[in-house]
Amino acid sequence: MAFLADHLTLDAPRRTREGFLAVRAKAARTGVYQYTGAEVDPTNAHGLRDKAIVNVLRDENTVFDRGAVQSFIGKPVTDDHPSQPVTKDNWRQHARGTIMGALRDGDYVAFDLLVTDAEAISKIEAGKRELSNGYGAELEFGEFKAKDGTVCDARQSKITGGNHVALVDRGRAGSDCRIADARAFATCDANPEAVARLSTEGKAMKKIVLDGLQVDLSDADAVSAAISKLQAQVADAVAAKETAETKAVADAAAVVAKDTEIADLKRQLADAAITPAKLADAAKEYADVQAKAKAAGVTVAADADTAAIKKAVVDAKMGEAAKAYTADNIAIAFDVLTKGVTVADTKVHSIGAPLVADTATLRDKARMDYINGLNGQKKDAA
Repeated sequence: MAFLADHLTLDAPRRTREGFLAVRAKAARTGVYQYTGAEVDPTNAHGLRDKAIVNVLRDENTVFDRGAVQSFIGKPVTDDHPSQPVTKDNWRQHARGTIMGALRDGDYVAFDLLVTDAEAISKIEAGKRELSNGYGAELEFGEFKAKDGTVCDARQSKITGGNHVALVDRGRAGSDCRIADARAFATCDANPEAVARLSTEGKAMKKIVLDGLQVDLSDADAVSAAISKLQAQVADAVAAKETAETKAVADAAAVVAKDTEIADLKRQLADAAITPAKLADAAKEYADVQAKAKAAGVTVAADADTAAIKKAVVDAKMGEAAKAYTADNIAIAFDVLTKGVTVADTKVHSIGAPLVADTATLRDKARMDYINGLNGQKKDAA
């Protein structure tokens, strides 16, 4: 198995609020790749070690294999290729960012990169924008022909695992795979032993301030802990904001509900207010209902109100059938049962103004009425 590196190119990057560089980069393509003989055949088992250029074919099945693509996710972004594959033991010396995601983009595999190191970001902005994949691959040797007719001495039959993506000055995969503009061709000595001259070991790591504390970016645990704390604080702030907004909405809804209740009570109070007109209507209805009950032959208590009189009539006429009737049912049944009942005039007449007189006048009138009554009796007797 060979450890190889392909050169790529970044799209236009953008900055996060923290100053990190987020970018989607075309990270691999199909077709012919050129390596040194020492990269593909370091032991000269196939007689290729001393060749300056060896063409290696990569087809779609290899490039877009799901397992191969996903093996790069979570792996580090480095500044040039390290002399050894990146592992847990040397991660903090080499990591300058992280591969956050991977997907197919036409004939390429695109990576979503997050570059978090200030020095690496400065280099990218200064023009160091091509990338080189570091990964393990199984090679099949022989004669292979690409779609364009190029004869190849080997073919990548399987990518066994992504290890890192390195920022480099020039890329093997061409200018389509880069951050900006650098179009000169360059081979990449990607075997770990062959790229020792590109090692970033010994470089002083930048420090940043997180949550008021200065953190060395080479200290992975410290960076992770600081970022986790900040993420927790953000989550707490978002939760508090959502809780406050929810409470504000609930309070506003409660105020609206209470206002509606008050308005409804005011309306009910206005409807229930006693007026002369309502008294007259109630008296007329009572007299009418009482008269209909009497005409229907139903006797009711003297103190029975309108509803009680109607119920007495319905119960008397319908018996058990009306046992479960509601007030509305009783009112309807009463109207039906008394529809043909004729009653005397129940119009409420005004009693007029009272006659006011003094005691002497009333006494004299009573005496005259008595005398007139006696005179009338005498005439009748004669």
